[in-house]
Amino acid sequence: MRFFHLGPLLVALSIALPSASPAQAPAQPDSAQMTIHVTVVSRNGESVEGLTKDDFTLTDNKHPEPITGFQAPTGTLTGIVIVLDTVNLPYSELSFARQQLGQFFSANAHLPQPVALGVLQDSGLKMQPAFTTDGNALRSALDRYSIGLRELPRSTGLYGAEERLQLSLKTFTGLIAQMPNEGAKRIIWISPGWPLLGGPGVEINPSQRAPIFGSIVAFATELRRKQIVLDAVNPGGASQDVGQTNFYETFLRAPRSPRDVEFGQLGLQVIAQQSGGLVLNGSNDIAGLIQHALAQTKGGYELTFTPAPGERVNEYHELQVKVRRSGVAVHTTAGYYARPEYPELPRPAASSTDVN
Repeated sequence: MRFFHLGPLLVALSIALPSASPAQAPAQPDSAQMTIHVTVVSRNGESVEGLTKDDFTLTDNKHPEPITGFQAPTGTLTGIVIVLDTVNLPYSELSFARQQLGQFFSANAHLPQPVALGVLQDSGLKMQPAFTTDGNALRSALDRYSIGLRELPRSTGLYGAEERLQLSLKTFTGLIAQMPNEGAKRIIWISPGWPLLGGPGVEINPSQRAPIFGSIVAFATELRRKQIVLDAVNPGGASQDVGQTNFYETFLRAPRSPRDVEFGQLGLQVIAQQSGGLVLNGSNDIAGLIQHALAQTKGGYELTFTPAPGERVNEYHELQVKVRRSGVAVHTTAGYYARPEYPELPRPAASSTDVN
């Protein structure tokens, strides 16, 4: 059996993504207190409000931790970024996805939260210069984007997928870096997902594992510190193969060290679920899926606790939050890396991505 070592991709990612390196300054350590955002929803997807501190329990690596601070936010976010991913969407589905997104904006002339629109193309992320609550303005901006012939190869083989993964991760890295530091934020990424590059035909060399692990640590830490939740909205609908749609679930376990890393752990749906966001599949009602994701912003709770200091750099801690109420689902960050060490996320040129 032939194994692909993904050398060209790793060279590209070492430039586009953060990686652990002794020659680079580590990130600042977390403070003594850590605050996580928790969303509680009912079976019909409605936010559950009115809970108190005593309704929650929190464990860190299965050890109960006292909740030292509690707040029920107003639901107002600093901003929501909706990204239409034309790089990874099959061309046959792109027109429909664009139409659905336009209909969503038209039906929501006054959005309850400020939104910015981004369109990921082969040439990079084309982004609005500001957030707005004007749905008609967003519809007009979407109509102005020209989505023509694609430059990147759309081969079903490994090498076409390499280029798409590289561009997707580079774009996501830059977007996180340029999001405002203050306030809760949400990214809704409309895409079937980034190439997972996982399976029996892909092997990662030992020397390649450290930069991949550093990228995973950076994403987990920056999303939590910047209070960013990522939602993955798959516009493919029920016609997609269930096994292929849910393949990302193979990579949900966060790596504890470079020895544990797999490329699939950098998948869109994996990062979304780790951030406490939604993975929405099984429907081609894109407008409805976006509305479902936005409904999560109406409520939520902030829990503060004292995290364990960690015995070593980049030590992973799994978090679990439970609510003393039946028939509800809890969404929050899956965990954190104690004593995180990684370079600062690079900021791309403002001409390609600008959300300030």
